[in-house]
Amino acid sequence: MINKELLWNDLKKIRETSPLVHNITNYVVMNNTANALLSLGASPIMAHALDEVADIASISAALVINIGTLSNEWIDAMMIAGKTASSKGIPVVLDPVGAGATNYRTNTCLQIIKECKPSIIRGNASEILALTSSINKTKGVDSVATSESAIDAAQWLAHEYNTVVTISGAIDYITDGSMVEEVKNGSVMMTKVTGLGCTASALTGAFAAVNRNYLQAATHAMAVMGIAGEMAVKKSNGPGSLQVHFLDTLFNLSFMDIEQTLIV
Repeated sequence: MINKELLWNDLKKIRETSPLVHNITNYVVMNNTANALLSLGASPIMAHALDEVADIASISAALVINIGTLSNEWIDAMMIAGKTASSKGIPVVLDPVGAGATNYRTNTCLQIIKECKPSIIRGNASEILALTSSINKTKGVDSVATSESAIDAAQWLAHEYNTVVTISGAIDYITDGSMVEEVKNGSVMMTKVTGLGCTASALTGAFAAVNRNYLQAATHAMAVMGIAGEMAVKKSNGPGSLQVHFLDTLFNLSFMDIEQTLIV
């Protein structure tokens, strides 16, 4: 069960310390995720050049690797940054966008998991199932499986690779291989805005930067996503205005908002 005070303390830490979150992410969401991190209180940097990723990873408080728009050079950069961060005890978050859609994506994710040892993996049900070689279908980057259906796979993945796994869905499930946390906040309209899943991964990086209990950090990140999304939808006429209201809600989120909105 989520402790509201601990969640609020993590959010305050992010706002007070403005941790540098290094993102190697896709072209589609760079602007969205950078603005979300800024609204949360973190400091984003988007850097994927081979000549600088090791240096950037070394000075960052967290690294988020998102495979949305892959290329061989970007994979090399992800591996360099991931190994650098892992070797220095800096948390690494992996977003396996579209894993299962192609062997290229799935194999890249498995390589990153084995060699970079991510602290947290966040994906939808189809992506998590693909990483465990389960029989499933991935429709582009969207899930055609329910989050509940991937819990066993997520627990196996977390146990096998000593990581925390988040399954995004109508209910978010977060596991360290034994414990399973649930986040029930959110709105179906959030699925109509591209990159909000990627935003969840970016925010997970910010929470991991201030809380080395990665099960707790990942759960808090998803709770803030769900609360902010749910609140923003109430002010929105559709996906376009939702994006604006989501950023504003993140920026203004208070303990009272958490107390009144969090479903426990």
